[in-house]
Amino acid sequence: MQPLKGLTVVTLEHAIAAPFATRQLADLGARVIKIERPGTGDFARGYDSRVRGLASHFVWTNRSKESLTLDVKHPDAAKVLQRLVIEKADVVVQNLAPGAAARLGLGYETLAAKKPSLIVCDISGYGADGPYRDKKAYDLLIQSEAGFVSVTGTADEPCKAGPSIADIAAGMYAYTNILAALLQRAQTGRGQHIDISMLESLAEWTSYPLYYAFEGAPPPPRTGAAHATIYPYGPFPTGADNGSVMLGLQNEREWVNFCEKVLLRPELARDPRFTGNAKRVAERTALRQIIVDTFAPLSAAQVVERLEAAQIANARVNTMHDVWEHPQLKARQRWREVGTSSGMVPALLPPGSWAEEPRMDPVPALGEHTEAILQELGIDADGVRALRAAEAI
Repeated sequence: MQPLKGLTVVTLEHAIAAPFATRQLADLGARVIKIERPGTGDFARGYDSRVRGLASHFVWTNRSKESLTLDVKHPDAAKVLQRLVIEKADVVVQNLAPGAAARLGLGYETLAAKKPSLIVCDISGYGADGPYRDKKAYDLLIQSEAGFVSVTGTADEPCKAGPSIADIAAGMYAYTNILAALLQRAQTGRGQHIDISMLESLAEWTSYPLYYAFEGAPPPPRTGAAHATIYPYGPFPTGADNGSVMLGLQNEREWVNFCEKVLLRPELARDPRFTGNAKRVAERTALRQIIVDTFAPLSAAQVVERLEAAQIANARVNTMHDVWEHPQLKARQRWREVGTSSGMVPALLPPGSWAEEPRMDPVPALGEHTEAILQELGIDADGVRALRAAEAI
């Protein structure tokens, strides 16, 4: 049986951080009821139309959920939401603007007084208190505040990460904190309040460069796709086909093999300029030129052949189209299909091994489950019609 089957999550969520967390709970079998604004829903539904008319972010983070449309500011809808949480929910997740959930009567203290077993997870940019509490926070802004952008990019220009890494970090910590809270509740019978900050989540992920700059030391330089503090580690061009190969060395044994079997210059292993990683980093310009000159008459396939023979880690610089066709993902049978309002689309299995397949149900259309959920709460057809007439749902 899926480990969270029978658990109900009610979520007031938008964009990425909270939807990513709750989708993973759904993967484990939880019932996730997503509260959306009537008419428009989660604003991530409108980001683009790349997946057969649906938004790429939304398809990624919202499969296996039920969509209930409620105008939570309408008093009748607010009563429905309160009933849903108290009668059905084990977990409440929200990433509304700071203070909005409390104004709706969904703050932890209010809910815990009525249902002590409830777990409430609040996700925000900067946390529930402190001078930045009310500051608007989007992924790129948090990447900047957490210092991530300052160590990413080239010497000439800082860059953001391609994916929404601050949102993803916060979503992952929300997910794992909720799982821990469920384990604790099984022992104590009580729920708890979880306060997840995007800033704190990404600062944790950026702690290697943070410690590298400890006590005023210079931070890692921006080095494009190359590693800032290990060398050689990054992309190198191949001249015969205008290709590129990503390679990385981690220790002195690999450095000796690289010199002997890849560069075919064993004497470089003893060159005092390059003995030890710190010296290779300091002399990266000279060493890069040696590597580029060696690779100039070779194709990417020939370089990879040498790297494999020397047991040096390497990779292709794949495009998104390459990843769709990646032979390793196919060989491990990682692709499934999920339904959408526009038909079936491919979806990756969640990482990990599964005794029973994870839940991978359709991505919901806006308000698709509204009437069914209201009926569960004992609201009959006349009541549903009245709520619609009042524009509460």
